[in-house]
Amino acid sequence: MSEFLEVSENFLRKPTIEFLSEEPPEGLHIELIREGAGEPITPGKQIDAHYLGQIWDGDVFDNSYDRGQPLSFTVGVGMVIRGWDEGLIGVREGSRVVLSIPSDMGYGDAGVPQAGIRGGDTLVFVTDVVHVK
Repeated sequence: MSEFLEVSENFLRKPTIEFLSEEPPEGLHIELIREGAGEPITPGKQIDAHYLGQIWDGDVFDNSYDRGQPLSFTVGVGMVIRGWDEGLIGVREGSRVVLSIPSDMGYGDAGVPQAGIRGGDTLVFVTDVVHVK
């Protein structure tokens, strides 16, 4: 269990997050909740991943579970924020991982106002790695 947060373990089910600390961890923080047995993610691999994205203060800004469709992208080529590109390397297919991403590896000082993300926000992504291709 993390000193920062608790996350439900049910793979492919919309996760719940309980924050145990008001302050986020320093830098990129990676916590493996459930380890899969599939292929590990390496730069250049395409993956399908379900995710729930939350601001550290608890506001959910996006999730793929409600849409019923995982996000497909190539890791390590800048298709997603840097925290995902770096934080998912080595994670195996079938895993649930939590990425706490500082703003400099997320949306920076600009944020994404239309999604409710302010500049400087730390983001938390619970990510289920469905497929690694």
